[in-house]
Amino acid sequence: MNISEISNRIYYAGVNNRTSELFEELWPIPHGVSYNSYVVVGDKIALIDTVPACYCIKFLYKIADIIGNKNIDYLVINHMEPDHSGAIQIIRNHFPEIKIIGNNKTAEMIQGYYGISDNIIVVKENDTIDLGAGKTMRFTMTPMVHWPETMMTYIENDKFLFSGDAFGCYGALNGAVTDDVAYTDDYIPEMYRYYSNIVAKYGVMVQNALKKLAPLEIGYICPTHGPVWHKRSKEIIDIYSSLSRYEAEPGVVIAYGSMYGNTEELVEKIAWELSQSGVKKIKIHNLSHTNVSFVLADIMRYKGLIIGGPTYSNSLFPAVDNLVKAIKLREIKNRSFAYFGSFTWAPAVTKRIEAEIEHLKIDVVASPFNMKQAPNPDIAEACRILAQNMAAAVL
Repeated sequence: MNISEISNRIYYAGVNNRTSELFEELWPIPHGVSYNSYVVVGDKIALIDTVPACYCIKFLYKIADIIGNKNIDYLVINHMEPDHSGAIQIIRNHFPEIKIIGNNKTAEMIQGYYGISDNIIVVKENDTIDLGAGKTMRFTMTPMVHWPETMMTYIENDKFLFSGDAFGCYGALNGAVTDDVAYTDDYIPEMYRYYSNIVAKYGVMVQNALKKLAPLEIGYICPTHGPVWHKRSKEIIDIYSSLSRYEAEPGVVIAYGSMYGNTEELVEKIAWELSQSGVKKIKIHNLSHTNVSFVLADIMRYKGLIIGGPTYSNSLFPAVDNLVKAIKLREIKNRSFAYFGSFTWAPAVTKRIEAEIEHLKIDVVASPFNMKQAPNPDIAEACRILAQNMAAAVL
């Protein structure tokens, strides 16, 4: 196999998944995903995170290509989710003297998942372990980014940050590992999507982690998914900082459900009015055809959000209900919001949406309205007013 040295005896040992359709059995990954692991070689050798259990054979071959018949002294577990810890038992069987490094919550999870309770080194904030040859690992606790045990490992002299799931994205690696030599523009939208799907609920915790990282000089960011960031490392940190503060670009997302086309007709009217009012970035999602994963990514990116849909069994149309609950779960804030419903005999939509979002810190910029049965001039005027109010809010 090819040996991928990132810099100065720090190596990439991850694997690609190009066959699964869903990440976490929830989120579409049309371009696959990588599971990143790293080897740091000083006088002693550290392995940073592992891969899913199903990739263990390939993983062991990669490690052997890097270190030959040497032993690994330490296994650092920054995050215990099984796509990063799944190979722990196999690694330990292969290197029986290995010491596993994690915090106290990591140790509890290793016992729970894998029945391992010995040869574990519990580290705390700013603890260090010297590998020799100028390689010192310093540990930073980053709880709830996005599990309670998450932490990051910093190699001081080399300015490498092993960040766990933070700064990661969907997408398998296409040959190159670092952004110095790989074309990485396609990974940026997948970072927005990854963040919105998985991390968005924990914005405050992300901000806390970024404050801890601020004093560090970071040359390389090595996440557990996606490329290694070097040339773009500052840009990537800035994206995470903006996302965690729920900042947004001018633009409007319209997400809707429509059974027979009447609700969709209102969406087209609103979109046209938005464009006439000067809004250029308009993202329209038919929720019956677009997975909520992609809709959430746009909602995290753009300032305005409009949701519309029909009543279904005296409740929200299921695809609309799914999105509204996803927004509520992520506690999305700092958005300009408007919504409308359609019905034949039971105007349930607007009341249901209002009940779901009432505690969110979002600004409702137009009075919600309900269309009975089919569009008419009054409804057309309500669409125009909604669009003009939204345009004024986001521009």
